[in-house]
Amino acid sequence: MSVFLGVDSGGTKTALCLVTETGEVAATVRAPGCYYLAASEGIALVGRVLRDGVADVCRIAGITPADIDYGYFALPTYGEVSADVPSLDAAPRAALGHDRYACGNDMVAGWAGSLGATDGINVVAGTGSICYGERAGQGVRVGGWGELFSDEGSGYWIAARGLQAFSQMSDGRLAPGPLLEELRSRLGVENDLDVLTITMVRWGGDRSRIASLSPAVVAAAESGDEQARAILTEAARHLVAMVDTARHHLGYGPGETVPVSHTGGVFSAAPVRDEFGRLLAATSADYELCEPLYSPTIGAALYAARLAGTPLAPAALSRLRSS
Repeated sequence: MSVFLGVDSGGTKTALCLVTETGEVAATVRAPGCYYLAASEGIALVGRVLRDGVADVCRIAGITPADIDYGYFALPTYGEVSADVPSLDAAPRAALGHDRYACGNDMVAGWAGSLGATDGINVVAGTGSICYGERAGQGVRVGGWGELFSDEGSGYWIAARGLQAFSQMSDGRLAPGPLLEELRSRLGVENDLDVLTITMVRWGGDRSRIASLSPAVVAAAESGDEQARAILTEAARHLVAMVDTARHHLGYGPGETVPVSHTGGVFSAAPVRDEFGRLLAATSADYELCEPLYSPTIGAALYAARLAGTPLAPAALSRLRSS
């Protein structure tokens, strides 16, 4: 029986799973993240995490790495540092002992999981944002340039604009709304200027901690704050623009249905999710909005099967969904 390995790695964790050709999950493992750019050991971190993770998931499944027919390794920042790509491509070889694998950016696992590794577009909005789609073997990436000047519509982007509105409300440049008290409460400040100390000094501008303030913007919008509502509407507009750009690059013509899905915590906020759907429907293209089918880890395994030339049959996919 064929077995496929899916690996979805990020900054905080690496998830591995083994999926059989019949649609059964043979084993899963959670390992440390592979974000090597901030690690003291550098790119060697990737090889170590993958070696240990593959060994663990195979041990649980009762197989050896040699029994894996094909694997797909979705790695953070893959392709964003050109000089590191050869080293990242080589890292799984030591873990598997063979070359039946491929590497790519973790956005691919999100797309493959959401759409079952079939043609279409997936947009991710978590701490950061990025969009990826495939059609007839052609892949395209849009966005994901980082929080300094991109990542539009992400949790970080929403929070940063919420903090901007907070500062203007505190000054009196904007009329105060629920956002003012929402952020005061969440940050535990009585003096508004202490927000600077918390975000820039105590947190050091950490993107994940800043992004964790985005629910405050959502709560304020749901309480009627016009500025917060405008921020969320703009976030949805940026995310739709990514999808529409990807559709153009993939060559979808007028009247062709384009499956679209989404992943990431930002879409758990009803104001963003609903506005995203409304704006998507208002475009001139024929989009079919789909709820995510599988996790990114399962998606990586499905993509491995597809790259091996043996995609899972519909019955196996159905069994995988039900499990």
